[in-house]
Amino acid sequence: MEFSVELPEGENRYDVIIVGGGPAGLTAAQYTARAKLKTIVLDKSSLSGALAYTGRIENYPGVKPMSGVELLNILNEQAIDFGAEYVQTQVVGIDITGEPKKVFTMKGEYTAGAIIIATGSMGRRPTLKGEEDFLGKGVSYCASCDAAFFGGKIAAIVGSSMEALEEADVVAKYAKKVYIISPYKKLPRSKQPEPVIENQKVEVLYETHMKAIYGDEVVKGITVADSSGKENNIAVDGVFMYLHGTRPITDFLQGSIDITEDGCIEVDRGMQTSIDGVFAAGDVTCKKVRQAIISAAEGCIAALSAERYLYHRKGTVSDWRHDTSERMP
Repeated sequence: MEFSVELPEGENRYDVIIVGGGPAGLTAAQYTARAKLKTIVLDKSSLSGALAYTGRIENYPGVKPMSGVELLNILNEQAIDFGAEYVQTQVVGIDITGEPKKVFTMKGEYTAGAIIIATGSMGRRPTLKGEEDFLGKGVSYCASCDAAFFGGKIAAIVGSSMEALEEADVVAKYAKKVYIISPYKKLPRSKQPEPVIENQKVEVLYETHMKAIYGDEVVKGITVADSSGKENNIAVDGVFMYLHGTRPITDFLQGSIDITEDGCIEVDRGMQTSIDGVFAAGDVTCKKVRQAIISAAEGCIAALSAERYLYHRKGTVSDWRHDTSERMP
């Protein structure tokens, strides 16, 4: 049986692109790859999602108690064993106005007949004083994108997650000095030592809180406070933000699909968005109960719906002018 969506040949041409490597995205990858659909998972970082921050999981069916990272590793291995590809890269935009659908990343352009968005909900609005004012003028959320602009300059990494350490390593390749601003007494450690900690260009400011970003036309420095509350100004040329919140991560969509006032992606019962062939699953769709097993279940539904869309396009058309409770793929 042939797809109803014809795609051009090419190295980066896939049947399904999955954006996000958490339980929703990796479960979806298992199902699409097992269905012999050429599948790729594009993930910003294997350690940046909510599940990676979970120290112990005891209630995930079928597995013994383990850490969130361990469960993610199992899901990742299963998806790859079924034939899915996994690429760690930053997604910066998509084009879903025609066929094939396109996803733009720091490692190039990928095309597919269907896209599943599973980016989770650890995003946040700019909250620090000066953060929004200097966005694009020294404030960045992507070291892979902007680190090269700070060659020979001084930069600050705000955050102490494993993702922040990975990005600090990228910035340190260009900047002459990198500060890591951490509110904690120590940084998280993975099974492998983080070379950035031993890098002489990197200085970690423990038990330090960000207060503000200041400058004129561009960033000139940051204001921080130590554990006693004493404030201090530090001259920097760039600030890379890696603080997490609870807002769905949808900035790369740039308004291309329907999103609620809270930033949640709207989907029907088949996890399809307002655009045919684009699905969403997991915390990015927002729900009262946020559990890994629920995200995994939605990833499964999205994958099955994507398969139906590719083989039976007419069977997945949803009418977004009517109540969503009456829609079913």
